[in-house]
Amino acid sequence: MSGCFASTSSEYHLWRLPSMEAECSTRLQYCSHEFPQRFASSRTATSTNMSLLRPANFTCSNSVSSASPFPGLDVETKTKTGALCFEETKERIKKMFNKVELSVSAYDTAWVAMVPSPNSLNDPLFPECINWVLDNQHPDGSWGIIHNHHLLMKASLLSTLACALTLKRWNIGHEHMSKALNFIKSNIVSATDEKQYSPVGFDIIFPGMIEYAKDLDLNLPLAPANVDALLQKKELDLRSCRSNSEGGKAYLAYVSEGIGRLRDWEMVMQYQRKNGSLFNSPSTTAVAFMHGNDDGCFNYLHSLLQKFDNSVPTIYPLDIYARLCMVDNLQRLGIDRHFKEEIRSVLDETYRCWMQGEEDIFLDASTCAMAFRMLRLGGYDVSSDQLTQFSEDLFSNCLGGYLKDFGSSLELFKASQIIIYPDESILENINSWTNSFLSHGLSSGSVHSDRPDRLLKQEAINALEFTYSNTLERLLNKRAMENYNIDIVRISKTTYTCLNFGHQDFLELAVEDFNILQSIHHKELKELERWVVENRLDKLKFARQKLAYCYFSAAATLTSPELRDARLSWAKNGVLTTVVDDFFDVGGSEGELINLIQLVEKWDVNGEADYCSKEVEIIFLALHGTVCEIEKRALPWQGRSVMRNVIDIWLALLKSMRKEAEWLKNKIAPPMDEYMENGYISFALGPIVLPALFFVGPKLPEEVIGSCEYHKLFKLMSTCGRLLNDTQSFERESSEGKLNAMSLCMINAGGDFTKEEASEAIKGNVERTRRELLRLVLQEKNSTVPRACKDLFWKMSCVVHLFYRKDDGFTSHELMNSAKALLEQPMVLDELLNK
Repeated sequence: MSGCFASTSSEYHLWRLPSMEAECSTRLQYCSHEFPQRFASSRTATSTNMSLLRPANFTCSNSVSSASPFPGLDVETKTKTGALCFEETKERIKKMFNKVELSVSAYDTAWVAMVPSPNSLNDPLFPECINWVLDNQHPDGSWGIIHNHHLLMKASLLSTLACALTLKRWNIGHEHMSKALNFIKSNIVSATDEKQYSPVGFDIIFPGMIEYAKDLDLNLPLAPANVDALLQKKELDLRSCRSNSEGGKAYLAYVSEGIGRLRDWEMVMQYQRKNGSLFNSPSTTAVAFMHGNDDGCFNYLHSLLQKFDNSVPTIYPLDIYARLCMVDNLQRLGIDRHFKEEIRSVLDETYRCWMQGEEDIFLDASTCAMAFRMLRLGGYDVSSDQLTQFSEDLFSNCLGGYLKDFGSSLELFKASQIIIYPDESILENINSWTNSFLSHGLSSGSVHSDRPDRLLKQEAINALEFTYSNTLERLLNKRAMENYNIDIVRISKTTYTCLNFGHQDFLELAVEDFNILQSIHHKELKELERWVVENRLDKLKFARQKLAYCYFSAAATLTSPELRDARLSWAKNGVLTTVVDDFFDVGGSEGELINLIQLVEKWDVNGEADYCSKEVEIIFLALHGTVCEIEKRALPWQGRSVMRNVIDIWLALLKSMRKEAEWLKNKIAPPMDEYMENGYISFALGPIVLPALFFVGPKLPEEVIGSCEYHKLFKLMSTCGRLLNDTQSFERESSEGKLNAMSLCMINAGGDFTKEEASEAIKGNVERTRRELLRLVLQEKNSTVPRACKDLFWKMSCVVHLFYRKDDGFTSHELMNSAKALLEQPMVLDELLNK
């Protein structure tokens, strides 16, 4: 088999999509709005709102089963209303780029409230924080974020005890203290429950605060056995990290409030950052200031209160990470094209910070990994050398590495896949150890993460199975929606939320956008079905009907509505290359093959005398009509004729297939170089990808099409496909007496190569070729081919990597199901929200 869409199976045929017209009118739904409630402003003693960021509580249903709130409206009015809702959602998301909204941390606010004035130990330095503590106790006596997660009790215990210590320290709020102690007594069993999610350092900090309570004569209603168990656990933890490892030292400094007077404060201050903080942690910084009155610590704390008024978050600043998370969410959900200007602004600012060596990027593994991945994929020139600190040997030296954080490792794994240079061994190292770490964590169930979220595990499973090189854009978007959690609670020293991490607006817009595009794709597939029949391609008995697969690959990669012409060109030429491949492989005689090539060379054909068979006539006329249609549709895009370009692409393919047929007939085993020089063309990606480039936006003059860069992009993409195909089809083609790259590799080695060794050699070649392709795609300097066009070469490479990941082309049931789900099944918002 020569073509990309070749397959040994004839089992899968074009499916018929159910009528979706009735659904389309319900997809643009209607919204009624309630004003978003971010922070409650009341200061009642039992307020339950102040420490929780709440998403906008509006409804814009995308469920196809939802009843319209405007049943009397006509279709046009409903559509306008739905479009208005769509635009309103976009505007709300755009505003979120302007501000990172962090939840208040009762735990950290309590520690800041405990700081005494340097002038008088009997007076608080930040009395406004004490007022916040008094005003924000929950009815059950606790403090902290309101959430529905039953395994986050340790964070509530930690925040509640910290607030109780604050009130005792300043001898105020006795009723509050009483309620807090009752809450702690009722829930203390959770402190030793291994099933509960533990905030970072809980086993040191919580027992340390119990000891501090004794110093303050705060009588905690705890059984001695519970206290002893907690103190023993603390000593075990301290003993395990009292080593010479840099990671252990950083961890002990980070949890200083749990160690108190025993702490080596000079060592702790080694971790002070340029902004005056320790680890960007208000609680650690507050405790350090209590013991040293450091001006930098004071300035940091003072700046927090200036910004947040009377309370503090648990981490600050978090702007770079939060905005990158937001961009990542929008990209994974497939709605980033609606926010190009805002995303470019975020990446420009991130690049500026990267080049200036900002601590907020390079001292955090997740932020550094995410910034590297997004900047490099965005075309920014960033060096992987900055990730050296996260190699397997060095990662344990940082706080995230010491904690073996699952989320950080996942981000590093994603970043490590963006290898574009031959000498990026650091990325290979990171890729190897993170792959093993994530796989072991999933198999053993021992996952430590900053997210108490089962969906994080699913995200890791998807990341390990679908890497950057074999992921199709629309399938990624669908998985992201299915795996999306709008109630994202993160865990550091305590729980916290950030609207930029996840928001219902993101999911609603993504679902709406997905369903709108799906309805467009459905109409296009119907049009293609008619095209197959009108061109009598369904009458060719030797040819497999692969329209659904061909269109699936187009719809999954060329997603924007305005790329209709590109999708149709891609799909039609995909069908034709499959037909031609089958014709050269099994359906046509030598005379018919020669006749078809001569017809394409002549092109302007009149009458039936030129066709040696009905099959040749059907194939040529379908090809001729399709090329003429491409010529007509490309004219407004390109402002010139592209007819000759497309004909030449097809001629090159037909002649390469003819050469392979001659090799097979004459039992010739060509040298590997000669085979590959012909084989990358015969893999048949040229007619699929190259004409589609005329419809993605930029003009492609002859000098660009004739450039070395353009040709190299095509060759690298096609070489990957050819080698992947030959690896998967080796057994079958060997049984048929056909040669391919695998068998030639073994022959050229003089019999010294086993099948496994040949497979490994080709696998390495694919890896090197793919990296070089990605480098060319991302390279902006001295590039003549527009990025939008270069992206198509990479997207097709992803298609073939996915198709040949496990099977020979299109023989995978899993792939068939993915195609059906993408093209048939609308996303239902209510189901996603209630999962």
